[in-house]
Amino acid sequence: MEKNYKKEGRYSFVEIGEGTPMVVLHGLMGGLSNFDGVAEYFSTRGYKVIIPDLPIYTQNILKTNVKSFAKYVKDFITFKGYDRVILLGNSLGGHIALYHTKMYPEKVAGLVITGSSGLYESAMGDSYPKRGDYEYIKSKAEDVFYDPKIATKELIDEVYASVNDRIKLIKTLTIAKSAIRHNMAKDLPKMHVQTCIIWGKNDKVTPPSVAEEFYKLLPNSTLYWIDKCGHAAMMEHPDEFNRLLDEWLTKTHFVPH
Repeated sequence: MEKNYKKEGRYSFVEIGEGTPMVVLHGLMGGLSNFDGVAEYFSTRGYKVIIPDLPIYTQNILKTNVKSFAKYVKDFITFKGYDRVILLGNSLGGHIALYHTKMYPEKVAGLVITGSSGLYESAMGDSYPKRGDYEYIKSKAEDVFYDPKIATKELIDEVYASVNDRIKLIKTLTIAKSAIRHNMAKDLPKMHVQTCIIWGKNDKVTPPSVAEEFYKLLPNSTLYWIDKCGHAAMMEHPDEFNRLLDEWLTKTHFVPH
């Protein structure tokens, strides 16, 4: 996807395809490449897929919180000149997407969340993290997936480097506290945007009960399950994820133009 990586103004992002804008938000440790499968599939089906690089580790510490990231996404959508978008987020990205939808509902045509934080307080990792302990980081990274082999050495090395970087560690803990502070339970029943919830049945980070709670609280939501799947469904089962999302987009009449 590197060839689709762009810089415009203060924003860096991947952009591929033409048509209805689908803005995709990555999680705390998630790279833009986590969504390669989504980008490749929907960019050939009448969607322009845009994955902004969220300033999780580069923003001022006072702005390292869910609310500020939601505003960043709104500013990005405005900068790109989009009227309304399909907003998709995984993990912390799902939480940011939810908070953005609460604050700026006029910008969101449809919402998609997978393995999202926002309800479950240990979603950010309750024993996070032990610096310098590679085996601990490895086991945490493997826990994200149903199939631990998806946690490649490259991915584990990246997470290990992040938690051994003092500034990144402080910001990670700041974000974790912010995620707990910005619990969405009271907000969700007032949010009427059409919402697609796609969840791994074997998610250890945000367990299946979290998906059921989102489904119960969000008035216009549809819940899909993926079997033998952990916290990052779009990485672990990209074909099934895309099929379910496509089905929902068709069912809810988000026909590309």
